[in-house]
Amino acid sequence: MIRLAKEYFADQRDDDLKQLGQAFHRSDVPGHVTGKTNYFADRSFPGMLHLKMVRSPHHHARIRSIDTSEAEKHPGVARVLTHKDVPHNVYTILILIQIGPEDEQVLAADKVRWKGEAVVAVLADSERAAQEAAAKVKVDYEVLPAVLDMEAALKPGAPIVNEYHGQNYYRYDSGACRKVRFGDVEKGFAEADHILEQTYRSSPIEQAPAETTGCIVVPEGNDRFTCYTNTQALFFSLDNTSIILQMPGHKLRFVGGTVGGGFGGKVDVTTEPIAILASKLTGRPVSFIYSREEEMQVSSPRAAETIVIKDGVMNDGRIVARYVKGYTDAGAYSRHSPYGAQKGAAHYPGPYTIENVWADTYCVYTNRTPSSAMRGFGVTIADFALEVQMDKLARLIGMDPLEFRFINAYRDGDMKAHRQPTEGAALIECMQEASKAANWPVAEKYLRMSSYKGG
Repeated sequence: MIRLAKEYFADQRDDDLKQLGQAFHRSDVPGHVTGKTNYFADRSFPGMLHLKMVRSPHHHARIRSIDTSEAEKHPGVARVLTHKDVPHNVYTILILIQIGPEDEQVLAADKVRWKGEAVVAVLADSERAAQEAAAKVKVDYEVLPAVLDMEAALKPGAPIVNEYHGQNYYRYDSGACRKVRFGDVEKGFAEADHILEQTYRSSPIEQAPAETTGCIVVPEGNDRFTCYTNTQALFFSLDNTSIILQMPGHKLRFVGGTVGGGFGGKVDVTTEPIAILASKLTGRPVSFIYSREEEMQVSSPRAAETIVIKDGVMNDGRIVARYVKGYTDAGAYSRHSPYGAQKGAAHYPGPYTIENVWADTYCVYTNRTPSSAMRGFGVTIADFALEVQMDKLARLIGMDPLEFRFINAYRDGDMKAHRQPTEGAALIECMQEASKAANWPVAEKYLRMSSYKGG
């Protein structure tokens, strides 16, 4: 049996290697280019209701009262939902991997903490009727002071954004920030020939998918529901919906697979729970699809980040110390941001071997749209900052920026700052090929280097 298994995996490996350098068509391309691909919104069901959300016009406000009486009288309206209808109204997505506390309301009950937060869901026979009825919902707000940037949020006496945390930052098991400690940073700076400290900032970035976020829910009888959704996180969405609605998971069937653009922006549980609840309470199919305006204004963007990097470098090009403070703007709620900030902590040395590293990363709450995943979040902006810093360091000591990177590139066996040994490194080989392709001259000794320590 063992011999057969070895032969099977050897054959698989050989087959995989035959694919290298070959051009293959994606299996879903014919459907896309001929218009035959089915997306969730291509479905329509008899008696389907349309859900529209009443959203906060304020960044931060206390809800004094909600009056839905006029909306309920509007022609075509089937039901209006508030926080009182949601079985478990406070949740957080990452509770599934023991990252808490639950800090976000499905429908706002006592306060709104960002402009666009969902307050009331209106269900009607048509989109127009739902929109007209939503405009008749009266919410009495007491506007509160808001903090719209991380610096203001972290000042002493700043208004608290999210009382579920008690302070304007996420508290890790390591304290107010996620920490990396490696070597002796102060000693490294004391020995360095040059020290450079720079600050890098980014703004929120919207994923802007062609297909907006949404789902269609169909009641199947026996308290079972099928949810056609474009989520990128099918089981995360199902499990969180099960918690929010206090329903066993086997009563929920999620159908996904085809996503008309996501880029990380469709991993939050924002449409499925309330649409399934609406279907359950009305006994009818329900469509909840973001308008383009909603997609741009209320879907989770890539977080704004501020990164402060202080490096100690020698005249021969070796980086001997790196001190980093990273700040991730979570917006009003956690969603995936504590995880993104944590990834940054491990990544701040970059693909370089630095003997002395000190990194602190903070996940900060502000009264802005909650941020979340977008293509390598927690790492992508860090990479931008690190590589700009590398160019500046090279200029500081008068060295070619590519040769500077050869000197500091990590190699197999090098210990990373988060205490994981480097394995399968290929940075040196990639830079060698890049230098050839770009006709970028580097010294011969760098072309002879290898990611293997013996090279």
